[in-house]
Amino acid sequence: MKNKNTLLGVAAAAFLGQAFLNTAEIHPQWTKDYSLGKTSLASGLGADQAFLELLGFREFLAGMLWVRGDTFFETGNYDAVLPIIRLVTMLDPKNVDVYTTGMWHIGYNFTDQEQRSDRRYLPTALALGKEGCANNPETYELFYEEGWLWYHKIDDDYPQAVSWLTKANNHADIPPARKNLMRNALERDGKPKEALDYLYTLLDQAEKDYRNDPFYQTNNNLQTIKGNIDTSVIRMIQRGNIAQENGWYATGDYDTKPPFDVGFSAKVTVLEPKILKIEGTWNVLPVGTRIRVILRDADLPNAIPGSMNWDAMATDVNLDPPRDETYMQDQLFVRNRHFSKRIDMSKDITMYPFAKDKYLIEFYYNPRSAPPHIQDKFGWNGEGMTDKNFMVSNARPDNERVMYTSIEISKDQLLQEGQFAGRPVVLKTKNYRDSSDLRGSNDDVIMVPSLRNTQKPAASAAPATNGKGQ
Repeated sequence: MKNKNTLLGVAAAAFLGQAFLNTAEIHPQWTKDYSLGKTSLASGLGADQAFLELLGFREFLAGMLWVRGDTFFETGNYDAVLPIIRLVTMLDPKNVDVYTTGMWHIGYNFTDQEQRSDRRYLPTALALGKEGCANNPETYELFYEEGWLWYHKIDDDYPQAVSWLTKANNHADIPPARKNLMRNALERDGKPKEALDYLYTLLDQAEKDYRNDPFYQTNNNLQTIKGNIDTSVIRMIQRGNIAQENGWYATGDYDTKPPFDVGFSAKVTVLEPKILKIEGTWNVLPVGTRIRVILRDADLPNAIPGSMNWDAMATDVNLDPPRDETYMQDQLFVRNRHFSKRIDMSKDITMYPFAKDKYLIEFYYNPRSAPPHIQDKFGWNGEGMTDKNFMVSNARPDNERVMYTSIEISKDQLLQEGQFAGRPVVLKTKNYRDSSDLRGSNDDVIMVPSLRNTQKPAASAAPATNGKGQ
């Protein structure tokens, strides 16, 4: 009996000692070094709960859930992955890989039958990235992923891409090669001079890295930066950007002069309910033009011409985007100055609910995201392009020049109901002409200059204009 009482006393003392150590020493140290960031999940934990945390129980459970998530990825059951991503990031908010995979999955994987992304999920992907950055401020990774999402997937609001990539670059652990994306983001933001200055900064560091470690990887990065500097200088000269900086542009002869009239026009035919054929003209012969087309609710909140104010919607990680909103975005590929695309939205009821009565079909082209051979004529800011019907300069805060127009269409027209039952619906821009009219046309065709070009590009027959979109 005496031995039993002694053992109970020792056990009680050990338990009290463990509780005291957890409360006085272990838990405060864990909170300092291994806390769950700003998720507030660690607040109010008792000593025994903190002990489970210290044993890695949360991380273990999160890891098991993520293994389960992999099986859903492999079978294409993408909807089932969403709650697992959320649970894992709540249990283990220091798991950067799950945040990265989650942003990619939410931003890219939800598509319709024709592989168009469900962009109603983009605010969720952005919000998840913001949360991940707040919980993991010590590494560059999630700041870079957030910048990439703005740069590549959204491909609009380029100041956001520059801002997030700047935050990524401020981290010491970012690989040198990943710093190169900032140059592209600055150019898309209409700042080629800042992009060139940035390249020279990278060059200084790359030369130091090569001197300290003269091997293939550092030499490859150094040569890449040198090539980018050479290309940027030539383009800035030929496109007239250096002349603009010094007030010579008005009197000089540059590849962006005179502005070229792209001659946009479009026709929309409702072939069957929720199935459109979109065709039109674009008076630019070289292959490389992709015109953004959007069909959306006419009263969609946070809509801006040719896009959305995605950042304003990225306030929380909402796994269930608005199910009564319709937003379709695609690209119209131009070949031989003509585009034609069939868009079928009939097979994806949840993605395209068509719950409203009125819709807009938007057409948008921004030269900042054009390929370099097109920009060689249009310039980074659109100074080398115009459209006598649809050129606008107030679609974005910095007054960049873009082509934009829209066509209204009703729900009855889209679904071929009511007075439109059983018959095609045809809608056109005011200037539409059939592409067959272009055959044998005497219109000048844009001749895109190449780097180090010594010949003056063909002038456009149309004068420079500043027409407004309808």
